[in-house]
Amino acid sequence: MKKIFFLFLLVFFSWNLTAQENLDYQKPPKEILELVDAPLAPSVLIDKKGENVVLIYRDPYKPIAELSEEELRLGGLRINPKTNIGSRTRYYNDIKTKKALKDNIKEVEGLPESPRLSNFNWSPNQKMIAFSHTTSTGVEIWVLNINESKATRLMEGIANANMGNPIEWKKDNSGLLVNVLPEDRKALINSGEAIPSGPVISVSDGEKAQNRTYQDLLSNTNDEFNFEQLALSKIVSLDLKGNATDFLPTAMYSSMSVSPNGEYVMVSQIKTPFSYIVPYYRFPNETNIYDMEGNLINQVNDVPLQEVLPKGFMSVRTGRRSMNWRNDKPATLIYAKALDEGDPENKVDFRDEVYQLEAPFKGEGKPLLKTINRYRYIQWGNDNIAIAHDYWWNTRNMKAYTFNPSNSEQEPKVLFDRNYQDRYNDPGSFVTTKNKFNEYVLELEGEKAFLMGDGYTPEGQFPFVDEINLKTQKKNRLYKSEYTDKLENLYSSIDMKKGTVLVRIESQTDYPNYYFRNIRKKDDLKQITSFENPFKSMQNVQKEVISYEREDGLSLDGTLYLPVNYDKESKEKKPMILWAYPREYKDKSSAGQNTSNPNEFIYPYYGSPIYWVTQGYVVLDGAAFPIVGEGEEEPNDTFREQLVDNAKAAIDAVDEMGYIDRERVAVGGHSYGAFMVANLLSHSDLFAAGIARSGAYNRTLTPFGFQSEERSYWESPETYYNMSPFMHAEKMKTPLLLIHGQADNNSGTYPLQSERYFNALKGLGATARLVMLPKESHGYSAKESILHMLWEQHEWLEKYVKNKQEDTSEDDEKSK
Repeated sequence: MKKIFFLFLLVFFSWNLTAQENLDYQKPPKEILELVDAPLAPSVLIDKKGENVVLIYRDPYKPIAELSEEELRLGGLRINPKTNIGSRTRYYNDIKTKKALKDNIKEVEGLPESPRLSNFNWSPNQKMIAFSHTTSTGVEIWVLNINESKATRLMEGIANANMGNPIEWKKDNSGLLVNVLPEDRKALINSGEAIPSGPVISVSDGEKAQNRTYQDLLSNTNDEFNFEQLALSKIVSLDLKGNATDFLPTAMYSSMSVSPNGEYVMVSQIKTPFSYIVPYYRFPNETNIYDMEGNLINQVNDVPLQEVLPKGFMSVRTGRRSMNWRNDKPATLIYAKALDEGDPENKVDFRDEVYQLEAPFKGEGKPLLKTINRYRYIQWGNDNIAIAHDYWWNTRNMKAYTFNPSNSEQEPKVLFDRNYQDRYNDPGSFVTTKNKFNEYVLELEGEKAFLMGDGYTPEGQFPFVDEINLKTQKKNRLYKSEYTDKLENLYSSIDMKKGTVLVRIESQTDYPNYYFRNIRKKDDLKQITSFENPFKSMQNVQKEVISYEREDGLSLDGTLYLPVNYDKESKEKKPMILWAYPREYKDKSSAGQNTSNPNEFIYPYYGSPIYWVTQGYVVLDGAAFPIVGEGEEEPNDTFREQLVDNAKAAIDAVDEMGYIDRERVAVGGHSYGAFMVANLLSHSDLFAAGIARSGAYNRTLTPFGFQSEERSYWESPETYYNMSPFMHAEKMKTPLLLIHGQADNNSGTYPLQSERYFNALKGLGATARLVMLPKESHGYSAKESILHMLWEQHEWLEKYVKNKQEDTSEDDEKSK
């Protein structure tokens, strides 16, 4: 009896040891660690004239201590209540300047100690940049004089950045409008210590409210109180000497925008009642126009609580929306109104109508045009030329119209009418320039405009600049990149009359750098930046884009990386990591297009599988995983089958090249890619192991749609059941590593998804490991978390893929 008891204890304690591991943060092998530790090149800001360059620097990752600072999650926001800025803000720690065509880089004088910089804002004349610096107690406002390379503090740490960027430049460059903390803000309630005064009650009155599974919502009256206090600010006028005067009194301001002529400011503010089922941007709000003395001119919008919207991705609220200034006029508002009651199921000839409203902004605006699809935006040219854009998600259709803003009786002309997923026939984006108001408008030469495109073709990628006659729609190609061993991205126009364009050029081993190219002169290229490759240990990695076919003939592609110093002639069989993300399409033609470029710089960002080329693995990254549903068929009707077909085609293709042992292939993915991984392991035997990060696995927990699925669970329960790995957990026979941030705020991928899925796998005897990263959201940012994640992935791959043990269970069963 004692033997049985002690045997029971041994089993009990050994189960507990294997069930739970409490580890300190670990680090991956040194080859991976060195890549993670490589310094980042700075982000590059270049003024429109191409004269000045501002370099802003940051560390690649945060310390876990920063993520551990106090955080309140309210109304869809994450706020540090001590500093009054978003608790997940990505900070920069240095600024430098240089003249575009000179090598000398200047340090910026006067920067604060231990800089935590964010909210960079060009002045209208682009001679200055305003920015914020977050101290341990608050947000300061600073300004950089670019010519002098000197920074000056304008305001101590009283700015309120809880609702986003608190800075708006005045149009005359004389100063700023800034959201600041009100003097009478009340102390916050500690929800953990507060004594409830009653239950929390939610009511459904019979009206359908089919919302996504939002996170960080308000949940009680204490949350409501705290949200209001954190959202409250007053707006002050701040000159460049640091003198502040009151502009608008305390309210829950959410945005402000100065008119092109600088005489008015449009200000939006949140109102009560709040909601427990939608984020703050669907709370009631109003928009008012003020003059630059802070006097109310008129209210131009009053939006009620939006808990209820019609079903579908293309549903919108009724009333005025998408309100902004017309860039080519001194002070004219533009907005759209739905003609289908905001309901995509209503059959109408036109979905939206666009209006303009001139000062003093009273009454209804003047109609400009109607759009066949849902209105997106307008690019303004002059009194006679503008281009409107619309789109319709269900058909993947996008239209661009030329119209005469001075004559609404003149019929708009459809300029482009296309599938926006069709990258081979993408005409590009219209080139813009700054006008007399320092606002971006179409760059025009008479009736001619200009287009810059990515230039994807079946033969490769060749970015281009086209000239287009907006009246005849005839195009003339001004420039086409001819690189076959590099990638040239066209960024913006500096001077189209002279032909000067800002470009970025890179190769597999040449870090991306910026240049001025004269598209009217052959080989006229002037270098602006000279960043070196920080990942030189990967210079001997062989990279190529491979193309192959799925069983049904659909063309697929992926970017293949061979291990460092791999000898192709040896045909040594290596383990492989396949990394992918599924994407939905409504036609096979678009789904089969190749938009990978072999000349992109090899950049091992935090979530990349590329690190493992240093460990002897072949990596197929960005493998195409299209999910196609043509006609009446929805993509998800055959989701599982298409996943498996995509995976098998990818493995077959690399196997035929002779590089891999197909019995040692891992599959990995993040978010919807993690969902893909769990499905592949449940419904195929193609893989030795899987890595699933920050995924969702039970679709009944996201019952009103997910990803690109519009149908609710009750409309198509079989879709939700068939696509949910949780519902098929008993089929899991492949080792699966689950990783999730404990503070994931992405809609649908809350941490419970991984926890419940792991519990199901464990209960059914599957081989699985669940790693919950403290403080991390949907993407991971603390260096300690990222190093540990890489260590977990490495250990998993080494054990279950590279050194995979042969499964002898079937042979053992036969021998009995």
